[in-house]
Amino acid sequence: MATTPDSSAEEAHRTIAPLVGPDDERVFTDSGIEIKALYEEGDVAPGLEERLGAPGAPPFTRGIHEGMYRDRLWTMRQYAGFASPEDTNERYRYLIENGSTGLSMAFDLPTQLGRDSDDPLCYGEVGRTGVPIDTIEDMRICFEGIPLDGVSTSMTINAPAACLLLLYELVGEEQGVPSEKLRGTVQNDVLKEYMARGNYIFPPAPTMRLTTDIFEYCRENVPKWNTISISGYHIREKGCSAVQEVAFTLSNAIAYVEAALERGLAIDEFAPRLAFFFNCHNNVFQEIAKFRAVRRMWAQIVAERFGAQNPKSMQIRFHTQTGGVTLQAQQPEVNIVRVALQGFAAVAGGTQSLHTNGFDEALALPTERSARIALRTQQVLAYESGVADTVDPFAGSYFIESLTDEIEARSWELMGKVEELGGSVEALEFMQREIEESAHSYHERYRSGQDIIVGVNKFVTEQVDDVDILKVDPESEQRQLARLKAFKERRDQAAVEARLESLRDVARGEGNLLHPIRSALAAEASIGEVCGAMRDVFGEYKGGAFF
Repeated sequence: MATTPDSSAEEAHRTIAPLVGPDDERVFTDSGIEIKALYEEGDVAPGLEERLGAPGAPPFTRGIHEGMYRDRLWTMRQYAGFASPEDTNERYRYLIENGSTGLSMAFDLPTQLGRDSDDPLCYGEVGRTGVPIDTIEDMRICFEGIPLDGVSTSMTINAPAACLLLLYELVGEEQGVPSEKLRGTVQNDVLKEYMARGNYIFPPAPTMRLTTDIFEYCRENVPKWNTISISGYHIREKGCSAVQEVAFTLSNAIAYVEAALERGLAIDEFAPRLAFFFNCHNNVFQEIAKFRAVRRMWAQIVAERFGAQNPKSMQIRFHTQTGGVTLQAQQPEVNIVRVALQGFAAVAGGTQSLHTNGFDEALALPTERSARIALRTQQVLAYESGVADTVDPFAGSYFIESLTDEIEARSWELMGKVEELGGSVEALEFMQREIEESAHSYHERYRSGQDIIVGVNKFVTEQVDDVDILKVDPESEQRQLARLKAFKERRDQAAVEARLESLRDVARGEGNLLHPIRSALAAEASIGEVCGAMRDVFGEYKGGAFF
C-alpha cells in the first residue's frame, strides 16, 4: 500500500480538485485527476490483462458475475417511506405494480435515532423524512399484503439496525415466512455516521459490538441477509470526492472486518454477506472507473490482507444511488437528465442494485409521478439503451483504464494515511477534515464558475419552474402518536419491563445483544424503549470537536 505524499498541498490535489483561474485550460475531476485532451495506448500501464481478469473471477474488475446483466438485470430498488406506515405501504405497492424489483425503506429521523414518535425531542419530525417505525405494529402495516418471501428489502438504518432487522424477521414469522428465506440488507454502518451524517446513538465501542452481533446472528438465523451496507454514499453527499469515497469506505470496511475477526468469526463465514453502498455523480467516466477500481481493491484487501479463500468473500456487491446533492431546485426537470446519466454510469460500472432519484427531491420527498419517472429511467436503461447487452462495455478504453488505475492509486495513498493514524475509528477527525476541505473546494469551484451547474451558475432563467411537490399531511404525526399510545396501553407492561431489564443485563456483559432485543420487541417493547435500555448501559455519543 503506497504512502501518502509529503507535501500537504500535493496531498490535497491527490484527493480533491485544485482551484484554477479562468485562463487555465486544464480540466480536473473532483478528485483532482487532470483529464488529458486525448488518451492513447501509452497512457495505460503495462499488465492490463492481469488487472482486468475475467468477469466473475478475481480481481473482479470487469464485474462479479460472468454474464452480468445478460443473465440477470440489476435490482431496481427505489428508496421510499414517508408520513405513516399506511402511506408507505401504499407507495411500496405502487412501486411493485410499476415494475420495481426490490424495496428500500426510508425511516424518519426519530426512528433513525432510536426514539419513539412520542419522545418530546421528536415533535414535528415524525414521518417527515421517512416512515415512523415505533413498534412491531408499524412494521406489520408497512408490509401488509406484501409477502416477505417474494421481495428483498433494504433498510437505510444504522444505530438501531438490530431493532428494524428483528421487527422484519418477526413480521415474516407472522406471515409464515421462515427466517432463512428472508432476503435484504440493513445498512448498519455507524462509522460513516460519526464521519459525515450524525445519526448515531452509542459510542464507537458498543456500536461495533452491535454491528458484529448482527453478523453473528444472521449467520446463524437469517443466512440470506446482507448484514451491513458499508456506505460511501453519505460521505459523498457530505462533500467528499470520488477518491475519498473509495478510500474512506474501504477503510471503514477494514475496521468492520477486523472487529468481526476479533469476535472470533472466520473471514469466509461473514465476508460473503457484506454489502456496499455508493454514490453516483455527473462525471460519467470517473464514476464508471471508480466502480471498477473499488472492485479490484476490495478483492485484493480480502484475499491478501485477510486471507479469504472463498471467491465470494472477495466480491464487492454494491447498491448505487444517484447523487442527491447534484439535484437542483432552480430548474428541477433538468434533474431527469442528470439522474439518467448517473444511472447509466452506475450500470456501466456494474452495480448490483440501483435507486434513481426523483427530479423533485431538491424540493421535497418524491411524488408518485416523479417516483414513476425515476423508475422508468432505470427501465429505459435496462431495455432500450444497450448498456446491459455486454459485460463491462468500457473495458480497454485508454481513458477508462487510465482513470481506473489513477483512482485506485490515489485511493491506496489516502487509505495509507488512515492506516498510519490507526484505522477508521482512530482517524475519524482526519477523515472529517478531508471531507470538509473537499466540500469547501466544491463550493469555491462553483462560486468562481470553474465548475458549471446548468441552471444554477450558467444558463440561468429568471423564472423558477413550478412543480407539484409532495406535502406530508401534518395530521399523520397525530395519528402515529395515537396509534403508539393505544399500543402501549393494551400491552403487558410488566412483561415489557422484564424483557428490557434482561437486555440491560446482557448489555453489561458480553452476550449477543440481538437475542434479548428480539425478546423485548416480541413482547411489544418499542424501539425507543429498547434503545433507551441500551443507552442506560452504554451512554450516548456526543461527537468530537470536529463536528
